[in-house]
Amino acid sequence: MIQVGIVGGTGYTGVELLRLLANHPHAALRVITSRSEEGVAVADMFPNLRGRLGLRFSVPDMGALKECDVVFFATPNGTAMGMARELLEAGVKVIDLAADFRIKDIALWEKWYGMSHACPELVAEAVYGLPEINRAVIKDARLIANPGCYPTATLLGFLPLVEQGLISREGLVADCKSGISGAGRKGEVGLLLAEVEGSFKAYAVPGHRHLPEIRERLEDAAGESVGLTFVPHLLPMVRGIHATLYGRLNDGDVDLQALYEERYAGEPFVDVLPAKAHPETRTVRGTNVCRIALHRPQDAETVVVLSVIDNLVKGAAGQAVQNMNIMFGFAESAGIDHIAVLP
Repeated sequence: MIQVGIVGGTGYTGVELLRLLANHPHAALRVITSRSEEGVAVADMFPNLRGRLGLRFSVPDMGALKECDVVFFATPNGTAMGMARELLEAGVKVIDLAADFRIKDIALWEKWYGMSHACPELVAEAVYGLPEINRAVIKDARLIANPGCYPTATLLGFLPLVEQGLISREGLVADCKSGISGAGRKGEVGLLLAEVEGSFKAYAVPGHRHLPEIRERLEDAAGESVGLTFVPHLLPMVRGIHATLYGRLNDGDVDLQALYEERYAGEPFVDVLPAKAHPETRTVRGTNVCRIALHRPQDAETVVVLSVIDNLVKGAAGQAVQNMNIMFGFAESAGIDHIAVLP
């Protein structure tokens, strides 16, 4: 049984980590921190955990965190980089659910996130935690940069085509929609029910922080620069991401269905649907699964990939636990092998 700590447990990804880890067969939650909620019983804030978790929130204490085998950071950007070095030196593995270690180009990261990086020397060591491309490296990693939610859905959708050079590297389009929990658990007028119910809008069209993350990973897969237009949208629902991805095929004779089925054969959390299917976000709600379907409208040169995930699970906490399982040699599906809740 490994000992687990969570820094920043009051947000949506934090409570999702708590939900998943409370039932994990090989992990025991040792400490969960929150400066604003110190002393509050976790189950009082999140009643779904009554009878499952007896911890109280505490202020971050490095002594307590160093007694853990792994520490998750479910914190705002800029927090993990200030604490990771000391934890790693103490032999504690670190999984950051924010963006502190996702982008290898430090200058690019600082441009998009508007702050100086506190430990740039660790960025080179950090492993990008998308198991479908980095499983072998994750196994021996000390520091994991857990992918963003939009990047997870987009990368899993595009990767088979980009890896094989089957689509033009210019003009890729990621048209993505997310439920409002992707914005975090905070009080903002634009996120109120009365503001989003019955409405639908794009946002951050000039540039979203996930754009350089997606582009960097696609360029790693392609071995060359990639032109990508990424437009996020806000859906009037709580959970789920639907990514509609467009690319122009270089080879019109390729069997796309066979390509995807072969690429993701054996992947426990990627489900390639039958040809011409239309995946729905509700079919992955509460699960760590990404469901993908392929289309070639009018049998033309444009390929359309549909990719859906739960932004809080495969897009955040579930993928973080998946990475933990790989790092410690547990069954990859331990604690996260859930069936979606319908209706």
